[in-house]
Amino acid sequence: MPWKDWSAERLGVVLAVLAALGFSFKAILVKLAYATAPVDAVTLLSLRMVFALPAFLWVGFVASRAAPALTRADWAMIVLLGLLGYYGASILDFLGLQYISAGLERLILFTYPTLTLLIGVLFLGKRLSRREVAALLLSYAGIGLAFAHDLRLAGELNSVLIGAAFVFGSSLCYACYLAGSGPAITRLGAARFTALAMLVSTLATQIHFLARQPLSALLQPLPIYGYGVAMAIFSTVLPVFLQSAAIRRIGSGKSALIGTLGPMLTIFFGWWLLGEPMSMAQLGGAALVLTGVWLVGRT
Repeated sequence: MPWKDWSAERLGVVLAVLAALGFSFKAILVKLAYATAPVDAVTLLSLRMVFALPAFLWVGFVASRAAPALTRADWAMIVLLGLLGYYGASILDFLGLQYISAGLERLILFTYPTLTLLIGVLFLGKRLSRREVAALLLSYAGIGLAFAHDLRLAGELNSVLIGAAFVFGSSLCYACYLAGSGPAITRLGAARFTALAMLVSTLATQIHFLARQPLSALLQPLPIYGYGVAMAIFSTVLPVFLQSAAIRRIGSGKSALIGTLGPMLTIFFGWWLLGEPMSMAQLGGAALVLTGVWLVGRT
């Protein structure tokens, strides 16, 4: 197969792009679910994680079967990153969406590549190359251009500040997860670390659900379960493992920069599947982001 002859760098870039594709489709599935039935965000998030649970249990079991026993430090790292990643970041993001528009939310949320790189520079002894700086500037210029109209439509200032704080907290949580996952993956392996961290996230999500909702909230129309399964497979399990494999090959910084494709892909899917308008500003932003990703992907 041709991909077997690819360099680790090239394969890592492709894996990161596929992960961005899966993550970007989550917003479309959520919108379709909300349009189908009055399901709340916490319940939908709970269903997503429940349906993903068997895959994480299986991968965690297989990856841990012949591996060395985990130390207390390993468990502490897994629990901390699991709480920060797909639990903490998701909950804060949902809270922020109660106050600000989806466009503004995505603009703030995609500060996480910058934060990931800065965490690596400040705490992990990494250095930024000129290419990474240029890619970062191009990518964020594109995101800013694509969502500039959402900033003009923002509501009351206090609500915007509260919502922005929640979403920035989500971005910071996810950046910490990505930055910390690099050393964790090196030590434990991509599959083992990802499965165990996601199990922690799933447990925390279900505890949150039980604290906020009755069990009867899980009784939903059949299409909601279909969207939950789709989110679990295509926007959770597959992209999570693809992203971890990419991080192992190209590092968390480059993986995060390539992740800036996410908002542009969401715009495209929204236009294609939901009939949402696509403006020239969005197309121009997409072009800048793609240029930035191309710079990161050059080998």
